[in-house]
Amino acid sequence: MGGIRNDLRGWWERGRALTAANPLVVDVGIALFVQCAMTMPFVVPRAAGLPPATWGAYGLSTLTVLPLVWRRRAPVAVLFAVLATNALYGLAVDGPGQPLPYTGLVVVYTIAALSPVRKRLVTGGVLLVAVPVGVWLNTRSARELAFSVFVFAAAYVLGRLTDARQRANRVEAEQAAARERARIAREMHDILSHAVSLMIVQAEAGPVAVRAAPERAEAAFDAISATGRDAMTQLRRMLGVLREGAEESDGRDTAPRAPQPGLAELPGLLERVRSGGLDVVYGTAGAVRPVPDVIGATVFRVVQEALTNTLRHAGARSVTVRLTYGDSELDVRVTDDGRGPQPGPGGGGHGLIGVRERAAVHGGTAVVGAGPDGRGFEVRVRIPVPAAAEVAR
Repeated sequence: MGGIRNDLRGWWERGRALTAANPLVVDVGIALFVQCAMTMPFVVPRAAGLPPATWGAYGLSTLTVLPLVWRRRAPVAVLFAVLATNALYGLAVDGPGQPLPYTGLVVVYTIAALSPVRKRLVTGGVLLVAVPVGVWLNTRSARELAFSVFVFAAAYVLGRLTDARQRANRVEAEQAAARERARIAREMHDILSHAVSLMIVQAEAGPVAVRAAPERAEAAFDAISATGRDAMTQLRRMLGVLREGAEESDGRDTAPRAPQPGLAELPGLLERVRSGGLDVVYGTAGAVRPVPDVIGATVFRVVQEALTNTLRHAGARSVTVRLTYGDSELDVRVTDDGRGPQPGPGGGGHGLIGVRERAAVHGGTAVVGAGPDGRGFEVRVRIPVPAAAEVAR
């Protein structure tokens, strides 16, 4: 059953893609569907005394449908063409009538859904004249007039609802694109800012180490190389995910991408920072347990940004990274012994703003400011985490 549902969904998506790329196909299909509906009175048995179903009448009814093929490109012109051909059918031919004004309803819906206000006002004025005149030429009954007004009003309202839905979809797509751009910018900032800051520290220490301890200089250059390679790996990983979406849209298979760094990569990050001369102390508290990959990636980026901030601004000699596992949350603290918050407006640069955004994504909180007893600088993030059984499931 699931396979059938997936097949149907696949056909539906392919059909939507085809119609989106070829709107003329949709318009021709609608015209053929309307033509089928208008053919019914000509093929069903007719009672004695009713107008005959002649080929001439059928050909003229087809002429009233043909303009629908151009309904998107010139909807108002199509409206006038439909009204003219319907009037010609009513005046020149004594043929079968139709239970609904199919062609007029399709054009009114199209104008309501796709046209600007000016064209919609023109359409309303035309219908205020055309509908009563059409009823007068046909039955001259108040019942038909009320019914005609109702169905045309319903077509117009449906068109406006379609336009509102499309606008909402476009706004949602634009907002999703903006969120994705912000996420990519945040990821690239974290990766590049950390790598460049660490390489600068290592490069500045290199000349001194060359003179005093050549073996330390060699380690510093190795650390610069390792940091650069790690940054390139993470950038390729992130850009690979972006390319994956483009390739999938072309229908090509792609190899699975490596996941975002998580808690398992945290020791390596801390070791690279240690190689820059900063004393890093790492510890955990509480019952250590698995966390979802997305939370692990967030913790990694939070610690990475906090350490970058320490390297660039704090002038610290040591930093402590501590993860505390609670029953329902994970508490992350990065505390250094540097100069602490600087006076002045603002709450940190883009990196610390990104820390708050990352925490907020998971319903958590982030606090940045002075460390314990007002010394140094501390980044503290609390993120709700599910129980271990839920993560495993």
